Amino acid sequence: MLVKVYGSAVYGVDAITITIEVDTPGGKPEYIIVGLPDSAVKESIERIVSAIKNIGFERPRMRLVVNMAPADIRKAGAAYDLPIAIGFLAASGQIPHEELSQYIIMGELSLDGSLQPIKGALPIAIQARAEKFKGLILPQQNVREAAMVNNLEVYGVSHLNEVVNFFSGKQPLSPVSINTREEFFQSQYDFELDFNDVKGQENVKRALEIAAAGGHNAILIGPPGAGKTMLAKRIPTILPPLSLHEALETTKIHSVVGKLGSNTSLVSKRPFRSPHHTISDVALVGGGGIPQPGEISLAHNGVLFLDELPEFKRTVLEVMRQPMEERRVTISRAKVTIDFPASFMLIASMNPCPCGYFNHPDKECTCSPIMVQRYLNKISGPLLDRIDLHVEVTPVAFTELSSQRPSENSNAIRDRVIKAREKQKERFKEQQGVYANAQMSSKMLKEVCAINQVGQNLLKAAMDRLNLSARAYDRILKVSRTVADLSDSDEIRPEHLAEAIQYRSLDREGWGG
Repeated sequence: MLVKVYGSAVYGVDAITITIEVDTPGGKPEYIIVGLPDSAVKESIERIVSAIKNIGFERPRMRLVVNMAPADIRKAGAAYDLPIAIGFLAASGQIPHEELSQYIIMGELSLDGSLQPIKGALPIAIQARAEKFKGLILPQQNVREAAMVNNLEVYGVSHLNEVVNFFSGKQPLSPVSINTREEFFQSQYDFELDFNDVKGQENVKRALEIAAAGGHNAILIGPPGAGKTMLAKRIPTILPPLSLHEALETTKIHSVVGKLGSNTSLVSKRPFRSPHHTISDVALVGGGGIPQPGEISLAHNGVLFLDELPEFKRTVLEVMRQPMEERRVTISRAKVTIDFPASFMLIASMNPCPCGYFNHPDKECTCSPIMVQRYLNKISGPLLDRIDLHVEVTPVAFTELSSQRPSENSNAIRDRVIKAREKQKERFKEQQGVYANAQMSSKMLKEVCAINQVGQNLLKAAMDRLNLSARAYDRILKVSRTVADLSDSDEIRPEHLAEAIQYRSLDREGWGG
């Protein structure tokens, strides 16, 4: 008997419905899987047979052929265990098969029949709804994630027995209903960190406020212990809250990689990713035989923090250049090309020299000018050009550390950032995919960042003195537009330009000695 069961394969951040056909063509008893399965899918036979036997059913003693269509797409992972097991039982006549076509079924089996969680439950649920399936059956651990999709019955199960009894009509399953929107809005502002923990560093807080308000990339340069990492970790607390659309987009990426916690629904806070400097270029931008998102995609709609930037391999840093401009990364393989979103704020930190004390007010630097320059040259000019704000972080004096005067908290800063972002949202409402000043194209700069003659003269003098590139010129205009937005000014004034120019420290002549 031929039966069809439906599963799903995740490619990129989207899912493709897989038809699992199980037939009994006759011949000596054996189990064959075709349709480009990987090793994990081929090994599923042993898990499936053991699970069927351990829940009290007969091991099918016949020739069973499993075809996974479309046959030109590689099927990977153990998540097909459950649909193949149900196909085995239906094809061997041990359970009814009439209702199988109405459901997408996914899950990894243990030998005792219990189910393990899978990756990509959210895109699978979205595709199931799009193709008008009645319901989705998947492991209990993934049910909250998939239940975000409305107009689809989502059933969470913990054992193969529950699925068998459901299709046999012995035990009904109850679809899960979760008010994800209420949970999402309740947890948006629940942060453990806050900017009021930071003593002093008012100039750095101001720079990070500008970065958050315009979506700009920033690099913090300062000696060890000055507070660079502490400041960077608090940036998500001053960013505007995620919209529902952004949250769904972010959750899909984390779902595909399996980074969502058990019983998690929507990602409610902007991601903060901080990879170690030993990371490979594939782990950073994504890739692999079956392409998976990398750290820059996991940081989509949030912050990518690269601590000790010069310690990263140069090849790793260079592969970020194109995604930083295009806000997406394209992974090409022989049979497939996949786009992953990568709209992130890059925040980097670094010491000013190998010993860390160049330009330190108290400690003497032991590095020669050549060593300082060689250290800075680990970061290429094109990459630095793509970083809008270069911020010097100086050590905090004891009087500031011991001061009992309260610092401004993240809520107050975030309110100003949100107000500036609202101005940008109104400004770019006609531009698709542009929501912050950092995303402006060169053509838009001419319209949005017009400056008067005094500003022109100031910018010309800075360009000549610092020997800035054309890209750095664009960056200064974008940052000055954000400074003006924070000041609630419709025009860019010379003082806004002056503040933007001072955030080009690494362009300054003689920085490295």
